[in-house]
Amino acid sequence: MWVPVDDMDRARAFYRDTLGLSEQKTTEDWSEFDANGLMIGLNAREGTGHSHGGAVITFQPEGDIEAEVEELKGRGVEFSGGISDHPWGRIAPFKDTEGNDLQFYAPPSS
Repeated sequence: MWVPVDDMDRARAFYRDTLGLSEQKTTEDWSEFDANGLMIGLNAREGTGHSHGGAVITFQPEGDIEAEVEELKGRGVEFSGGISDHPWGRIAPFKDTEGNDLQFYAPPSS
C-alpha cells in the first residue's frame, strides 16, 4: 500500500517518530515503512491530489486503544471524532501530516 506525500521529510518523521514504524528504505521520492508486516510506501511523485474517501490505512494498536490514542494525542496527532464503537470493533480515525486517512482498529471484546 502506498500513500501520496507532499513533503517526504515531514512524512518520514511522522511515520517513523510519531507512529513508531520501522523505516526500511528511503529515496528522495519513495520511502518504505514496516507496520507489523504491512509495507507502507510514501510516494512523493504523487504528492498532489490526495484521495478523498479512498483507501484508509488501519493499524491495530499494540495495547489498549484508549492508551494508544492518548499517546498519539500527546505527540500532536489530532483524532477526528474520537473512538467510535461498532458491533465489529472500535475505530479511532486520524490523518497523517500529508492528509492521508489512517485509523486505529480494535476488535470487539468477547
